[in-house]
Amino acid sequence: MQGPYDDIIKLPHPSSRTHPRMSRRNRAAQFAPFAALTGYNASLQEAGRTTEPEPELDEDRKVLMDRQLCWLEAHLPDHPAVRISYFQPDPSKSGGVYLHCTDTVQIIDRRRCRIITDHGSCISMDQIVAFDLLSALPSGSDCFQ
Repeated sequence: MQGPYDDIIKLPHPSSRTHPRMSRRNRAAQFAPFAALTGYNASLQEAGRTTEPEPELDEDRKVLMDRQLCWLEAHLPDHPAVRISYFQPDPSKSGGVYLHCTDTVQIIDRRRCRIITDHGSCISMDQIVAFDLLSALPSGSDCFQ
């Protein structure tokens, strides 16, 4: 039985004298899938990212934190080391994350409602959820217990 390509089927593969053969890797890359929807994977990851709800502190907790803040302000020259837990709102969706900063307090700026630590962290007082004193407590400072 004779086919239409019987005359060329047994010939060697043609090779160019001017162009080298393409590597298998480069040849395979021509047929690799492409991202038809740019940014789709990023938006899927963003939608799947979880956030924590913003905390609502009761009045007793606010009073305790205000006492702790007054104590810290009075003892700034002693360079008290604290662990500040605070909530950072997410810029692109509701909720946010809880962060912790362990450092010594440098400035308590009540006018701008922020605390600045020795290493330059600037924490909004409105977002603080807890203070933990890490330095030794002087006598009469029961506001952290």
